[in-house]
Amino acid sequence: MRYNYPHTIENGGGERLTFIRHVKDENEDYLEVENIQPNAGPPMHVHYKQEESITVVKGKIATQIPGEEPKYYGPGETVTFLAGEPHKFWNAGSEPLIGKGYIKPAHNIEYFLTEIYASTRANGGKRPGNFDTAYLTTKYKSEFEMLEIPSFVKKVIFPLTIFIGKLQGKHHKFKDAPEHI
Repeated sequence: MRYNYPHTIENGGGERLTFIRHVKDENEDYLEVENIQPNAGPPMHVHYKQEESITVVKGKIATQIPGEEPKYYGPGETVTFLAGEPHKFWNAGSEPLIGKGYIKPAHNIEYFLTEIYASTRANGGKRPGNFDTAYLTTKYKSEFEMLEIPSFVKKVIFPLTIFIGKLQGKHHKFKDAPEHI
């Protein structure tokens, strides 16, 4: 097991995500999570192989899928995004948003988010570092994708960033990264 539970990550900008437990047996594989969004949320993204579900504990969440108007959920309400469904969500209220939910199957999401949050924290809490973003989103592109990153960046800038970063030895910090699914 890679992590001890609960396993909490912070991005340096006030967002916190706790992986409560990882259930993995012959019948199921999922991560139970709790997140706190002070005023934002992740950009438009897709989990190609995972379902993501959030139940609002406190606050108000807004969700959106491309081409649709935002939807809002309050305490006790649940939103579930199916595998392959592009989506984003954010804190739609004035108080911190607290949600509990799951991601299933877990695959590599815990590693990916742990590294992205660490990079964001090291980069002042605003956004992850360029090499880390390029390397991780390329390595795990069969599992998830950040849809707001332009195609040109993914096809041209990311490979150049990875090439230069490898020359500088930046990839060594990911030597124990799990293989993509």
